[in-house]
Amino acid sequence: MDKVINSLRPSRIIFPILIGIGVSGWLLYHNFNREAFSFVQFSWHTLLFIVIAFSMMLVRDVAYMYRIIILTDNRLTWKQAFNIIMLWEFSSAVSPSVVGGTAPAIFFLYKEGLSGGQSTAVVLTAIFLDEVFFIVSVPLLFLFYRDNIFPPEAQHLSQIIYGFYMGFGIIFVYTLFLTYALFVNPYLFKSFISWVFLFPLIKKWRMGARKWANQLIQTSKVIKKKPASYWFKSGLATVLSWTGRYWVVNFLFMAFFEQSKNLYDQFLIYGRQLSMWIILLVSPTPGGSGIAEYIFTDFLGDLIPNKIWITTLAIFWRLISYYPYLFAGVIILPIWIRHVYKKSKKYKVIR
Repeated sequence: MDKVINSLRPSRIIFPILIGIGVSGWLLYHNFNREAFSFVQFSWHTLLFIVIAFSMMLVRDVAYMYRIIILTDNRLTWKQAFNIIMLWEFSSAVSPSVVGGTAPAIFFLYKEGLSGGQSTAVVLTAIFLDEVFFIVSVPLLFLFYRDNIFPPEAQHLSQIIYGFYMGFGIIFVYTLFLTYALFVNPYLFKSFISWVFLFPLIKKWRMGARKWANQLIQTSKVIKKKPASYWFKSGLATVLSWTGRYWVVNFLFMAFFEQSKNLYDQFLIYGRQLSMWIILLVSPTPGGSGIAEYIFTDFLGDLIPNKIWITTLAIFWRLISYYPYLFAGVIILPIWIRHVYKKSKKYKVIR
């Protein structure tokens, strides 16, 4: 417990905030123009779409909470689901995107009363659903937008495309492995893992890898018995959660830029974000901080009337979709720790 809690100590929010502010400040300075904030002209129309943009994060979080309730077979209350999702998002926000918040998420579920195997099964199934969403939606949008899915005039376009294909390749291979391990033959997968970790350079992690493989076997046994309704509900919640995340930007565009209201542009903005997020999934910074702001300006700059405005819009986007989880985690984590500590202490006394 101490190891997980220490990795999520509230002081860790300082680093992603400093990185994000630093990169945003550099972008504003590098492209300084007194018109950088000139598009921010508040009206009832603007206020309405900003409120809707905020509501998209609510849609995202409620969908995630509903999904985790479904994945735990309704063993969690909405309050427990809220705490777990907020803490899961917090752990992702303070960890490198390439690492994510998987281990803490298993820990949070375990402390809320699920067994270690059940907790692992829930998290692995959630990850599987997220990866399938990307594997399916990205090629579909490519069919409609093709070359437009990448910003035509972006700086370092070749690096962006390379990063995208590398990220998508990692997700695709990982999803294939996970699909095979969960639905086809988890025992053969365990044998493969055991063989791979015989190599001298990685042999010291063999026991941990075998433990993870055993968890996959248990997860496979559980999810193979799930009815179609389980997959339909959790799959729909996955689509809603990711769509809510992406449509924050769509509604920010509608708040400030009149010409962004046609359906073609809206799905193009959506598709650009999918491509952008593929790259952010392999980001080495906490929550993609700094890199997210920079990539945002490259990917979406050509879709607004004046490119000078894009850095300011990126700051608004992160203020809505990223920073709230940092502060929510700082507030919720100490309360949750006291709650689970008292619960475990009470359990020991009863025993």
